[in-house]
Amino acid sequence: MAAIRPSAVNCAFPSWKATHMEMQWWIWLVFGVALILLELVLPTFFILWFGIGAVLVALIALIAPSLQLDSQVVLWVLFSSATTLLWFKLFRRKKPDVRWTADSVIGEVGLLTVAVSEFQKGRVRFQKPILGNEEWVCIADSDIAAGERVRLTAIEGNTARITRA
Repeated sequence: MAAIRPSAVNCAFPSWKATHMEMQWWIWLVFGVALILLELVLPTFFILWFGIGAVLVALIALIAPSLQLDSQVVLWVLFSSATTLLWFKLFRRKKPDVRWTADSVIGEVGLLTVAVSEFQKGRVRFQKPILGNEEWVCIADSDIAAGERVRLTAIEGNTARITRA
């Protein structure tokens, strides 16, 4: 049986350090654009930031072509994380629009157009639209005659709960 020489093994299987992996800048650009286009197909609004990170790495790799692959991957992770955090911390800081919530209209006063009783629904009209409607089907815990002023106490689905004003 013939002995295997160490130099023959090294020639057939070069070590990782001896292999120089070069990642061209345009590969990062294609990868970034592909991720951004994938965001159009999958509307998660999360893949976009990884695509932007890859495009930024492409620009840096264009400026500094001697940048190693491991450094490029680290930059991609950092840029992707930074853009994601920037989105969640700065741009998504907006508070919800409370103009269109039921809590913002509780207490509004309206005019009862159809009488309401404990077991019969009525109708109430408000001067300004409440969640997009001026007139609502309403319920009450007591009998209230048509023409009386009533106060909105709750919105339960598409029905307004009212009391005498």
